[in-house]
Amino acid sequence: MIGGFVGFGNDRGADWAENMLSTVATNTLRHLFTRSELVDVQVRCNPPSKLLQGSIDSFKMNGRGIVIRRQFRAEEMSFETDAVSIDAGSVMQGNLSLKQPTQAIAAVKLTEKDINEAFGADLVKKRLEKLTLPTLTELSDGKPVSFTDVQIELLPNNGLKLFAKADLSDNGKVPVSLSCTLGVERRRRIKFQNAKFEPEAVPEELRDISEQLTNVLIEILNDMVDLDRFNLDGVNMRINRLETQGNMLVFTGYAQIERVPKTG
Repeated sequence: MIGGFVGFGNDRGADWAENMLSTVATNTLRHLFTRSELVDVQVRCNPPSKLLQGSIDSFKMNGRGIVIRRQFRAEEMSFETDAVSIDAGSVMQGNLSLKQPTQAIAAVKLTEKDINEAFGADLVKKRLEKLTLPTLTELSDGKPVSFTDVQIELLPNNGLKLFAKADLSDNGKVPVSLSCTLGVERRRRIKFQNAKFEPEAVPEELRDISEQLTNVLIEILNDMVDLDRFNLDGVNMRINRLETQGNMLVFTGYAQIERVPKTG
């Protein structure tokens, strides 16, 4: 069936083949995300006869306003693969299946709002609430402590300010305020570096306990933001660089794609 449309030297056949693959790939990838404003995939295959062997030169995806795992939004996401080996039969059935793993150059942009909303996601909240670390419970008469109302502000040069409240149960809520710079460890873990307690946003009588809570919160955050916890099934993301750009946090790196994931 493919052969009837991808004759050698046939420009219309080449256009049809690439358009068909682009449509199938777009539909497949759109279903990875809980929601999306735009998902567009462009496939390149020259000559189109390579489709018969399941080979394409590359495909490039651009996404905007995409939501992963129901609660994690990205303003933009894009990636472009190396040469890809696909199951040609799966394409004719309206699916996209890889014959072998491939790599892609990837970029992700998050807004301040995206990041702040992510702190309210269940996957994140469960790592910030009802904590029983000794360094915390000694401040709360032995009761679990929760960090809530987390808000961040992006600054130039990978800077960040973070505000939160520590719920000490019967001892009330204590504001927490800090500044830091963002870095990357082992290409998969976001690090909150050079952290500094910011006392100006905290009432004077609470500053001593707030500084202690700030130090513990930094340790928790540095152990929490690990890409392996947020990867799509079959896709491993790695970061080469991150950068603050106005109210955006931009990640660039690569994705190792073992298989096309089923859900997002």
